Amino acid sequence: MKKDFIFNEISQLKGVGPQLSKYLKKKKIEKIKDIILNLPYSKTDRSKISKINELEIGKIHSIKVKAIKLNFPRIRNLPNKIICEDETGKIDIVYFNSREGYLRKLFPINEWIIISGKVNYFNKKYQITNPEYVTKLENQEYVIKNIPKYNLTKGINEKKYRSISEQVINNIPIINDWLDDNFIKKNNLINWNECITNLHNSKDAENTQSNSYRRLAFDELCANFLTLSHNRKKIKKNKSPKKFNDHQAKNIIKNLPFELTNSQKDVLAEINLDLLSQNRMFRIIQGDVGSGKTIVSLLAIINVITSGYQCALMSPTEILARQHYALAKKIFNSINLQIEFLTGKTEYKKRKEILANLSSGKTKLLIGTHALFQKKINFKKLGLVVIDEQHKFGVKQRSDLAKKGGDNCDVLLMSATPIPRTMMMSLYGDMDISKITEKPAKRKKIITLSKPEKKIDELWPFIKKQIEIDNQVFWVCPLIEESKFLDYSSAKKKYELINTKFKNKVGLIHGALKKEEKENILKKFLDKKTLILVSTTVIEVGIDFPNANLIIIENANKFGLAQLHQLRGRVGRGAKQSTCILLFKDGLSKNAIKRIKILKESDDGFFIAEEDLKLRGFGDLIGFQQSGIKNFRFADPVHHEDLFKLAENFVRNIGEEINQNKYYFLLKLFDKAEIINIDKI
Repeated sequence: MKKDFIFNEISQLKGVGPQLSKYLKKKKIEKIKDIILNLPYSKTDRSKISKINELEIGKIHSIKVKAIKLNFPRIRNLPNKIICEDETGKIDIVYFNSREGYLRKLFPINEWIIISGKVNYFNKKYQITNPEYVTKLENQEYVIKNIPKYNLTKGINEKKYRSISEQVINNIPIINDWLDDNFIKKNNLINWNECITNLHNSKDAENTQSNSYRRLAFDELCANFLTLSHNRKKIKKNKSPKKFNDHQAKNIIKNLPFELTNSQKDVLAEINLDLLSQNRMFRIIQGDVGSGKTIVSLLAIINVITSGYQCALMSPTEILARQHYALAKKIFNSINLQIEFLTGKTEYKKRKEILANLSSGKTKLLIGTHALFQKKINFKKLGLVVIDEQHKFGVKQRSDLAKKGGDNCDVLLMSATPIPRTMMMSLYGDMDISKITEKPAKRKKIITLSKPEKKIDELWPFIKKQIEIDNQVFWVCPLIEESKFLDYSSAKKKYELINTKFKNKVGLIHGALKKEEKENILKKFLDKKTLILVSTTVIEVGIDFPNANLIIIENANKFGLAQLHQLRGRVGRGAKQSTCILLFKDGLSKNAIKRIKILKESDDGFFIAEEDLKLRGFGDLIGFQQSGIKNFRFADPVHHEDLFKLAENFVRNIGEEINQNKYYFLLKLFDKAEIINIDKI
C-alpha cells in the first residue's frame, strides 16, 4: 500500500459514508492522517470476563453468557429484551430501536457469547442497555482486552470509531524513517511505524514521557523548525544595503521629551546593522508592555527614508494605527516628510490620492491596518515594513509579507507578548530576535493589590476618588454572559451594576462585538466620553490609554499569570501613579496564590512568562488563544524541554536537505508542506 494512503480523505475508508464524514469533520478529522494523530486519552478495561454475581453497577464489564429467552413486545416504544444467564445468575440485555431479525442473529438461543457494556440494575435485576460489544466465543479476543478510548463527538460511538481507527492503524504502510537508527537509539526514541502502533494499542498515549509519545512530539517540533528554517532561507536573501548616516535619527532623539534606555539603544544598533548589511532583515523586537518598541521602530524608519526608500507601518486595529500615526507626526514634526494614514474606511477620493502619492514616491511613510497590503497598493521603492502586534500573523503570512516588499525590503516585527525561552525558537526561529528589557526611567511601577470579591463594596469610594482626580478605570471580567456552569463574573451584569453607581460614565466592550463597534467604544474611552470601561480580555492589544490609571481584574485566579501581566499593562502609560487590583474568590488553590504573589512582586514580563510556564504548563499559557499563538498538539515546553533543544539542533545540522523527499512525509503529516511550498520529488 502506498504511503499516500495516509493523506487520503476519510471518505475512502470502508464504512465511512457522508454522514459519518460530517461528524468526524466536527472533530477536525478530514484525512486519514488525522485519525493517526487523534490519540486515545485512556483505555477501557474489558480484559476480564466477570461472572454475573460479580458485577458492579455503573461499571463496564465483559461477561460470558447464554441467551435463554428473546422477548420482542408488540407494543410500540417498549424495548426488546434478551434474557441471558451463566452458572451464577441472570441478566437482561435491553435494546431500544433494534430490529428483531438482527437481534435473533446476534443472540442464538443456548449458545455461549461474549457481551461487554455498562451494567445497571432495574426491577431487582442486572441489566445492560445497548451493549457496545456482542460477539461469538471465537471472536472474543477482539473484545476481551484494554480498548483505546478516544474523545468522540455526537453521532459516533466507541465501537464504530474503533473499527475505523483499527482499519487505519492496521493498514499504515511501512514508512522510510527520516531519522536514522543511530539517532533514534542514542536519544531513546523509536521508529515512526512502531511509535504510531504503540500509541494506539498500548497505554503510551497517556504517558507524555513514553518513548512513543516523545517520538511524536519530536517529529512535531522538527516539522515546525524545518518550516521556520526554510522560511528564514527564503526571506534572508541578498539585498542592496541601505546607505545612511544616523544624523536625522540623532536629532530626533535629542528632541525627545525622554531619554532612550540602554536597551532601546542596543536594539536600534542591531536594527541599523541589519539595514546596512547585504542580507535582508527579518527581525522581531520583543518588548514588555510600555517598553518603547514603537519609538525604536520610528527611528529605524527615518534611517531607511534617509537612504531613499519608503516605509510602511501596519497595526492590527485602526485605533492602534491612528495612535502610531499621531506619534509619527509628532516625532517627525521638524522634518518635511509626507506621512499618510490608510485603513479600510478611508474615503475613495482620499484613498486614490494616497495610492498615487505612494506609486510616485511622494509619500515616504504609510501607516495603517492590514489594508496596506492589498494588491492594488503599490509602493515606488519600499525599503522597510514594520508590523506591530505581529503574533496575529502566521508563518505563511510572514513569508507572503516579505515578498510584498520585493528583494530590497527589510521586515521588522514587534510583539508585547513575552515568550518563555524554551519556546522562543519554536515560534520565531525564522527571525532574528531583539529584546527591550528595560522600562522608561520616568515610568512609575504599577501598584498591584489583591482583594477578596466579598469586599467589593470597598472599591466604590476608591473608584469615585480616581474619577475625581481625572483618572479613568478598566474593569475586566472573564466572560461575556452569566454561565450556569462556570463561576465567572459576567461583563454584562457587572456593567449594569457599575452603571447604577456611576450613571452614564460606563462603557462595555467584549469579543462578541464587531470590530468597528469595538473600535468606536475604545475611541469613546480614549476621548474621555466614558470614564469606566467594563471589558472582557479584548483590551489586551497594545493601545495606549495615558489617562487610564486603575484596572480592576475580577476572578484574577482564573487568568494566567502572563495574561494578568498583559492586562495590567493597559494602565500606567502616563506620568501618574497607577494601580491594579486583583479580585479573587475564597478558597484559592496554591498555584493561584503563587500567581498573585509573583504578580505583586514583579513587573518583568519575561520573568513572569517563565514563571507562568512552570506553574500552569503549556495548556493555556499567556492566554495563547486570545493572542493568536497556536499550541503544539503533542510537544510541551514543560514536559519536553529537552526535545525542543534536540529538534532545534537536529534541524540546524540538516543544512540544505529540507528540499529532499526525505522530509516531505513529515512536513505533510503536520500540515507544513503547503506552507513552505515543498513539492514532492
